[in-house]
Amino acid sequence: MKTLQFREAIAEAMSEEMRRDDTIYLMGEEVAEYNGAYKASKGMLDEFGPERVIDTPISELGFAGIGVGSAMNGNRPIIEFMTFNFSLVGIDQIINNAAKIRQMSGGQFNCPIVFRGPTASAGQLAATHSQAFESWYANTPGLKVVVPSNPADAKGLLKSAIRDDDPVIFMESEQMYGDKGEVPEGEYTIPLGVADIKREGTDVTIVSFGKIIKEAYKAADELEKDGISCEIIDLRTVRPMDHETILASVKKTNRMVILEEAWPFGNVATEIIYHVQDKAFDYLDAPIVKLNTADTPAPYSPVLLAEWLPNHEDVIKAVKKVLYKL
Repeated sequence: MKTLQFREAIAEAMSEEMRRDDTIYLMGEEVAEYNGAYKASKGMLDEFGPERVIDTPISELGFAGIGVGSAMNGNRPIIEFMTFNFSLVGIDQIINNAAKIRQMSGGQFNCPIVFRGPTASAGQLAATHSQAFESWYANTPGLKVVVPSNPADAKGLLKSAIRDDDPVIFMESEQMYGDKGEVPEGEYTIPLGVADIKREGTDVTIVSFGKIIKEAYKAADELEKDGISCEIIDLRTVRPMDHETILASVKKTNRMVILEEAWPFGNVATEIIYHVQDKAFDYLDAPIVKLNTADTPAPYSPVLLAEWLPNHEDVIKAVKKVLYKL
């Protein structure tokens, strides 16, 4: 094992795949000359040159469309959005072309493309730069949605996403790029659609993904002091979702809390809850609790932002609620 920052794991995954397959290229704002807005493509221009590491104007609709067209013609583009908030400018290309071209062409075209960049809040960036769009994209048939929470998962999942023959939405976090973690030496991939049990437990299942899962780890450490054993599942891939791992855990613990940084209406947590009550209702000893942001645009004020986001104290309260210990 070696220790890498999250940004280094992303760069390593892209570089390894680009060395393996010359149809792969990276395109986006500041990915080349500036080494990436978050330095996640550092050194790649020097290695691969300006034909494969391509700076673009501030025109997400334009370069998303170029990526889709080139994917239909045999390339495997990686399109970087400086933040997924800006993907809204290019969302027509993602939803109406990338996600649908295989079906609309009767299987004559596929679209092996990765759209990647940070999602959700990252401090005081205010309402228009603090949005989580995982559930938006996961609602679209034809798209796969991946949200890693650590460097090792990020590298393995990104390599699989680049090799996938369908469009993949790969969501990172500005607040995770500096995170360090152990990453396996040598070649490895992690299959899409497989969740990971990050912490074994017996009393309650906590399901989460992305950077907010850190709050679940903090809560589990505190709850352990009170003799409460938490099992933590990292979804890693939102779509396709690994329902089997979730159901197996709930059948063991009989209680579930879901932690997701997203608005509360119609999100990933609600989809999980539907499947659990449909397939494992008789195993539940308490109603499921889901923790989300407040149902408002993200505030700029640091005091209000702290109230807007769910945190480890909220997780502790939710776990004690489903255990009837409040």
